[in-house]
Amino acid sequence: MKIKNIVLILLLVGLVALIVYRIFSNKEKDNSNKNGVTKTIANTNGIVIQPKKFSNELTLSGSIDANEQIELRSEVSGVVQGIYFQEGSVVNKGQQLIKVNDIELRAQFSQAKTMQNLASENERRAKLLLEKEAISQEEYEIASAEFQSAKAQSQLIQAQIARTSIVAPFSGRIGLRSISPGTYVTPTTVIAKLVNNTQVKITFSIPEKYASLMKINSKLSFTTAGGKESYSATIYAIEPAVELTTRTLQVRAIAENKEGKLIPGTFANISLPLENLDDAILIPTEAIIPIQNGKKVFVVEKGKAKEVIIETGNRNEKEILVTSGLKIGDTLITSGIMAVKPGADVKVNLTKN
Repeated sequence: MKIKNIVLILLLVGLVALIVYRIFSNKEKDNSNKNGVTKTIANTNGIVIQPKKFSNELTLSGSIDANEQIELRSEVSGVVQGIYFQEGSVVNKGQQLIKVNDIELRAQFSQAKTMQNLASENERRAKLLLEKEAISQEEYEIASAEFQSAKAQSQLIQAQIARTSIVAPFSGRIGLRSISPGTYVTPTTVIAKLVNNTQVKITFSIPEKYASLMKINSKLSFTTAGGKESYSATIYAIEPAVELTTRTLQVRAIAENKEGKLIPGTFANISLPLENLDDAILIPTEAIIPIQNGKKVFVVEKGKAKEVIIETGNRNEKEILVTSGLKIGDTLITSGIMAVKPGADVKVNLTKN
């Protein structure tokens, strides 16, 4: 009977102890939930942010254009009398390329010249008569005006004759011609293309946030599509305003092309140095969480995870430049970030940065 009582007492004591334990355990959970913080400690890896050197540069696409390029056209309509260039050849500035038949214009010029000489003689005689007061000042002025009109008509026809000769406005290489001797050309007829590509222009656009960093005479490097050789160019012109629709600034550089390797019309892959940073903040790309309005990371403050919104710049193979949101000395969580919640207790295993 005594043994039975002892067993009952022990069972009763154990039951009471279990009830007390559950009560205290539930109170601790309630207190934890009231503070909005879970007591689960996340085990993560992280780094302490240290300043690094970073060569900040933009990678862009641009186009290669000839230094000078035009489509040759005739200023007057007429039949082509002569073609004085070889397709694909180099021509010099001022060299005659095309001659349009000007026989009618020359006949008109001869007639106009005769009228000019007659008007000149009439003006001379009128002047002598005016000096002798044989005619009025008005009569002399009429004769003088007729002479000036005849002279202007001669000059006009002479200018039209000059326009029947098409000369190279600059030195360069001429392309394929689209006419033959005897072709009737008009000002809309494209005769050939003339290109000067001893130098080429590299035209590209940069985001507006880098506009203030653009300087005349700055250097850049570029390669062509499918090519490995790197070329250098010098910025010589910058648009004075940002394009409103694209929020970009157009820039133009010039490169030497004496060997003719760079072909106008092709694309250029541009590397544009911006500035060298001695105290840049570089973080691993895997530490960044994309969000709707940008990017965020987690840092550790007093043993708890803190969410930080950041802005980034250029990147290299493994790291990305942070322009705002982080500072030197912050402890950044680099792995296990998807399981981390704001305000959670975290244990960080620091790795070398």
